[in-house]
Amino acid sequence: MIMLKRTYEVIELFFQDYGRPWSDSTIKSYRISLNLFFRYIKKPFDRIEEEDIMKWLNKLDEAKMRDNSKRIRLAAIRAFFRYAFEEELVEKSPTIDIKLGTPETPPPYYLSKRQLAELFEIAIESKRNRALVELAYATGARISELLSLRTEDIIWGSRQIWIRNGKGAKERFVLFNAEAGARLKEYLSTRNVESPYIFPNGRGGHLSTSWVETIFRQYSRKLGYKVTPHTLRHTFGGHLAEKNMPQSYIQELLGHRSLATTRIYTKLNAKARKIQNDSYQV
Repeated sequence: MIMLKRTYEVIELFFQDYGRPWSDSTIKSYRISLNLFFRYIKKPFDRIEEEDIMKWLNKLDEAKMRDNSKRIRLAAIRAFFRYAFEEELVEKSPTIDIKLGTPETPPPYYLSKRQLAELFEIAIESKRNRALVELAYATGARISELLSLRTEDIIWGSRQIWIRNGKGAKERFVLFNAEAGARLKEYLSTRNVESPYIFPNGRGGHLSTSWVETIFRQYSRKLGYKVTPHTLRHTFGGHLAEKNMPQSYIQELLGHRSLATTRIYTKLNAKARKIQNDSYQV
């Protein structure tokens, strides 16, 4: 079980980031499926191969599991590995060539412009939290990247931020808008903790991701819908796709190594166009 500790941590992140649109019964079913799969295979998620999944499906056949139940099991594995691929935790999903009549996993959930405005309004009670929320949306950066930012990483003149240690030790620059810049300056002018970090804790180190996730859970309860730091990253990508920004630009801003990871936003763009078209039919 020690060997699988990181796997179960990623499973929890998967449900936090993807679970919002799903019913409680779907989440429960997917959680059971993932736990049973990894307990049976006894390998970390980043070492799973297609043959491991086929071995498990054959085991389910031997147990005479109904086809519909097997589809649910595979749907859970497929959704989990798509998340791992999007987060560049694996180079390829081991489920990509497995066919069992499983419906395609819906595209990632992201906020509408109205929902985003509601989140900003709730976060206004804290200058630090409002600056962090606006910066997360404006840059599309991972929350771990934002929390590691130092004051020297901000280039105010061109409204750029230097992400020193992106995923895979990859550096990149991200942009922020005037509104996020104003919120950030307002917060920094009132900060009373000596620290090289933009968002320090009381001891001068940077805030932890678990602390930020707790804040977002509070926001979710107030809003009545689930919002996580990762939701803002998807919202950033989704809104750029709605504006028909080329995928290569979105890829660069999000820091994806592969354009294949960025292609999920094509589905978000298609979804946005359908919603817009439906509104014209009313």
